[in-house]
Amino acid sequence: MANRSRPLSPHLQVYRWQIQMATSILHRATGIILSVGALIIAGGLLALMMGPESWTCFTDHAGAWYGKAFLFAWTWVFAYHLCNGIRHIVQDFAVGYAKPTFIRSSWMSVIASLVLTALVWAAVCLGG
Repeated sequence: MANRSRPLSPHLQVYRWQIQMATSILHRATGIILSVGALIIAGGLLALMMGPESWTCFTDHAGAWYGKAFLFAWTWVFAYHLCNGIRHIVQDFAVGYAKPTFIRSSWMSVIASLVLTALVWAAVCLGG
């Protein structure tokens, strides 16, 4: 067999960044971050099971500035992954593949995730 040179796939540096590209990459990244958060939730459940001292240690860390920052970020990650997942489900029914619709739905998933996060944290802050 002759060894012919084949075209190489372009890398991310070749393409101009677009919202569709960013939301696709972000959806994958948020899935990974959600799994890390799920492990932390499991750790919290283990701390609860192990008794008051362990649970107090866990809640002290969750109540610290870095714990609240993580919870805020994890809330946005959850909201974004949810909104973008709904967008993907709609597209599974062959709806929204036109380029303007695809761009609009990409922006809508980002904006909706920010609104959802703001609503959740407003409820948290107002509720104590």
